[in-house]
Amino acid sequence: MHIGLVGLGKMGGNMRERLRRGGHTVVGYDRNPDVSDVASLAEMVEQLPSPKVVWAMVPAGDPTRQTVAELGGLLAEGDVIVDGGNSRWTDDLANAASLEDKGIGYVDCGVSGGVWGLENGYALMYGGDAADIEKVQPAFDTLKPEGDFGAVHAGKVGAGHFSKMVHNGIEYAIMQAYAEGWELLEKAELTDNVTEVFRSWREGTVIRSWLLDLMVAALDEDPGLSQIAGYAEDSGEGRWTVEAGIENAVATPAITAALYARFVSRQDDSPTMKAIAAMRNQFGGHAVKTAAPRGGDAAPDQGAPDQSKAAEQAGAGSGTEAGES
Repeated sequence: MHIGLVGLGKMGGNMRERLRRGGHTVVGYDRNPDVSDVASLAEMVEQLPSPKVVWAMVPAGDPTRQTVAELGGLLAEGDVIVDGGNSRWTDDLANAASLEDKGIGYVDCGVSGGVWGLENGYALMYGGDAADIEKVQPAFDTLKPEGDFGAVHAGKVGAGHFSKMVHNGIEYAIMQAYAEGWELLEKAELTDNVTEVFRSWREGTVIRSWLLDLMVAALDEDPGLSQIAGYAEDSGEGRWTVEAGIENAVATPAITAALYARFVSRQDDSPTMKAIAAMRNQFGGHAVKTAAPRGGDAAPDQGAPDQSKAAEQAGAGSGTEAGES
């Protein structure tokens, strides 16, 4: 298929490459001319056959709303816009409504996979009308991981991002549990090699997971996590999950505690938050308060540009983005 892709940051750029490897024709636009295939959104739209499909991978909030509004003025009846960023599901309802009179379809897609998605595939949770989903399906099939799982039509517009929001809330709680367990093992001074204990859990235990694998990778690169500040950001989706729990009278104590722990991390140098910051950097390339592990963001003292600022200037990337927590 032919598809337009807006935002070619850490995730968007890799998604363009995976789609091209899958045989699709991708016209990418980014405000950074060094990575863009075209000079403008209008030029991108002109190069797409009808019905046109345009996938946006830009930061949530105003950047996404502005991109959708501009595309709404360039596309026509029967075309489809996909928001693959980390938008709040309530924004999806507003965006879809703004396009309805023009007959332009809208699909919201929660994307998980971080910097590893190019090779491993991306977990996709999408919402929208079946007819609109069908127009995007070839791209979904290429971006998803191999096998029977990793992609789902979650429901109507908003369901994709709502599902991804809950996914990220669960992620908060799992990372918090691993991190607290690591700190306890280190503090008790009974275990000779905490890293090897964590490594042993990667097979045969009920708590094995990819996050555990990434925690071990972080500990291999920086034993004791001495090079990482105990400070962890939150992407916003943890907050939205807690708010949704309140709105629906569903108790979310583990997710809420994990979110609050990140707030605490901004007041002191927490060992638990060192572990969470390390895992975030491993799976999503999220910046840490120090030189980054292999494959993550480049450290300022290495002469590399500030990736978060570069993404913002490019209108690209959704690392927390369409990325993770």
